Amino acid sequence: MLDDRLRAYGLLTVMPLFFSSNMVIGRAAVTAVEPWTLAFLRWVLAFVILLPFALSGLQSNRAVLLRHRVLLGIMGFLGMWLCGAGVYFALRHTTATNGTLIYTSSPVLILALEWAFRGRHINLRESIGIVLAIAGVTMIVVKGSWAVLTNLAFNVGDLIFAVAALSWAVYSVLLKRREFSAVPTLSLFAALALAGAVTLMPFAAVEIAVTGRFPVTIPAWTSITGIAVVASVLAFSCFQYGVKVVGPATTGLFMYLLPPYGVMMAVIFLGEDLELYHFAGFILIMTGLVLATAPKTLLARLGIG
Repeated sequence: MLDDRLRAYGLLTVMPLFFSSNMVIGRAAVTAVEPWTLAFLRWVLAFVILLPFALSGLQSNRAVLLRHRVLLGIMGFLGMWLCGAGVYFALRHTTATNGTLIYTSSPVLILALEWAFRGRHINLRESIGIVLAIAGVTMIVVKGSWAVLTNLAFNVGDLIFAVAALSWAVYSVLLKRREFSAVPTLSLFAALALAGAVTLMPFAAVEIAVTGRFPVTIPAWTSITGIAVVASVLAFSCFQYGVKVVGPATTGLFMYLLPPYGVMMAVIFLGEDLELYHFAGFILIMTGLVLATAPKTLLARLGIG
């Protein structure tokens, strides 16, 4: 049991690196692979990798999955189309640093959506956290400049990331629906990967026909494989193992490492610059995230009511 917990903590420490790698590898990959094609191949490959482990659960829950195929399609669109191809398109216009920090706001957006559509009670601490996180996202989108806000001179990539963060929040809320409660986690993930690939397929086909570009080089396929294996299968598997061994609350705390890991990799591997507004946005987002989502026991230890 102790070995399992030590293994879980070790995997959870590197898990945010796996998730963050999508931004960094994606930023490099979009120079060689078109966005819709990259997202489509990512989720096809992820599905193929998952299939041997998920096949039994897919077969035994076939009726449930087919009955809710429209919902699966919507979730595939939100989680893999908007948060896949949309993110890769955005990375052609903005930095991985901006994308990582903006995307970090998803957990507080989930709280806001559950309050708006499920009647979830939001206390004062959580409300302050939501406001601070959104203020941090705004700080990054406007690059700390009042002129950008007043002139509406926004970077289209930053705006797409803001939409993607909201899309991921909606996807996460839908993931909690009772319809899929009996479906094994890996099987549901495989079904969603397939649904995402199906929603992406026509766009990828048109993109390939119009641009005449399909990845054929070793670097391009290395990027695609890296995103599918590291940012998809490994990241998700580590997350699920953590939930199983140490519980969702502890596992969720390790997600707070996403911004520093993601920004660190963007600076080291992509040579991106850090500006003052990045630090200001990071502080606002992380403060809001901790206030809105951290367990009460952790906040009590930190002296926060």
